[in-house]
Amino acid sequence: MSSTAPVPDLVRNVRLWSHPADAVDLRIEEGTISSVTPTSDDTAVDTAGNIVNGRGLLALPGLVNAHAHIDKSWWGLPWQSYGGEGTTEGRIRHERAHRDEIGMPSAEITGNVLEQFVTHGTTAIRTHVDVDLGLELGGIEAVREAVAGYDGALAVEIVAFPQDGVLRRPGVLALLDRAAREGVEHIGGLDPATIDRDPVGQIDALLALSADHGVGVDIHLHDPAELGAFQIELILERVERLGLHGRVNVAHGFAVAQLDGIRRRDLLAQMAALGVTMTTVAPLRLPQLPLHELDAAGVAFGFGTDGIRDLWSPYGTGDLLGIAWQYARASSIVRDDDLLRVVEIATGASARFAGLATNQLQAGDRADIVLVDAENAMDALVRTPRREVVIGRGRLLVG
Repeated sequence: MSSTAPVPDLVRNVRLWSHPADAVDLRIEEGTISSVTPTSDDTAVDTAGNIVNGRGLLALPGLVNAHAHIDKSWWGLPWQSYGGEGTTEGRIRHERAHRDEIGMPSAEITGNVLEQFVTHGTTAIRTHVDVDLGLELGGIEAVREAVAGYDGALAVEIVAFPQDGVLRRPGVLALLDRAAREGVEHIGGLDPATIDRDPVGQIDALLALSADHGVGVDIHLHDPAELGAFQIELILERVERLGLHGRVNVAHGFAVAQLDGIRRRDLLAQMAALGVTMTTVAPLRLPQLPLHELDAAGVAFGFGTDGIRDLWSPYGTGDLLGIAWQYARASSIVRDDDLLRVVEIATGASARFAGLATNQLQAGDRADIVLVDAENAMDALVRTPRREVVIGRGRLLVG
């Protein structure tokens, strides 16, 4: 854990993702990059303070996982065979029936997931943590305990997530209210139309809590096409009415990619005007959120790993750069500018999803640094090489 991790003063001889032709030194003070200067030929610097020798590796900002579930995984435990039905409702039932058998959630399980994330270069996370009548807020406590072991080296924001529905289980809304009062950064929702079968009721309840407590809202929305768009419009109406600009995120949002071009353009324009963001896990077999259209509209979006090795699916490695690769490949992104943009979204441009300022490895940025053996950022994306060094808020976590 980072409480015993080395704290380097200097990361020497690296090439920045934004200017890979030039070798630079990154000076670190109190978890922040204090200066970026051309690499010195002065050999005396090699013995001055705690030095990480970058060996000419490419430096990326720390990866940002904008949609994770670090409370529920069987990573590090014996293999769990897939069972139950494949629908969202079926996966919920299967997880509820079997999660106690593997001791989920716990600080140990969450620690296993965090270790995987860090190994792959993630230093900032927004995680959805289950809140329900069985667990109450126990999962949040377990996550906080595991995160505390990194002593601030990881930036983590929590979404109190009602995986089993908000309104159909009396008492869940009260738990979300309690979680907001006890310091979570966001409250979540899930398919207001198809899970609660009351889109107006769920959305009204969640955004009212946001207005009352000043927390964000992050809603899982899997519903397709016009049904999904209708619920986004309900969200937008309430964001405007309640003055919640910049507080709401739509996760998944498959509907946006399934609308016709004009309908999507108008919806994205409304989302941008109200600061509503999106996150995607780059799902296979579904159309991807359109990079150019979201950027043109000004809708910020980030990538997430979703759950990894959990009772929903045995897949996932915790590699956020791999999700970015999947998004780029599935979107047929091949040009340098677009590949670079995908890397930007996977890293410092998405820092807002974990409550941080944008990180571009400049003086004044948080010292979240990942070193890889790659020619440039585009090469790093398409090859997803091993993360040689990972630094979180100035602490050496890997390498």
